[in-house]
Amino acid sequence: MRSLAIALLTVLVFVLSAAAQHGGKAEPNRIEFVPGRSSKTVTGTLANHQEMEYVFAAVKGQKVTIRNATRSLFDFRVFSDEFNVETEFESSPTLTLELPATGDYYFFVRKKMIARPSRARFSLTLTIK
Repeated sequence: MRSLAIALLTVLVFVLSAAAQHGGKAEPNRIEFVPGRSSKTVTGTLANHQEMEYVFAAVKGQKVTIRNATRSLFDFRVFSDEFNVETEFESSPTLTLELPATGDYYFFVRKKMIARPSRARFSLTLTIK
């Protein structure tokens, strides 16, 4: 009986330890541009109210343009706490934003809450010039 309790306790400690290591927030996906290119298309699949988080680097004064090919199903936003930049979630087909500082900016894509489809594939293109 005692050896069974020890075995169960050992398994419980192992499971809790493994779960704790995966309990934090996931790192955003870094958007990197192919040398010589200024555009990158990001794609993925999300269910209602799910978000995908990205991060991209830019230089002060550059303009980022985001094209949303699936605006009826997805919206997006750009923000940086460090540089005091934050857009609302956008449903427009195109957004252009001049970036105020050199550094990293976050980019979120969110699936709109609609009955059908409850899950869909997005495609957004970022261009930085």
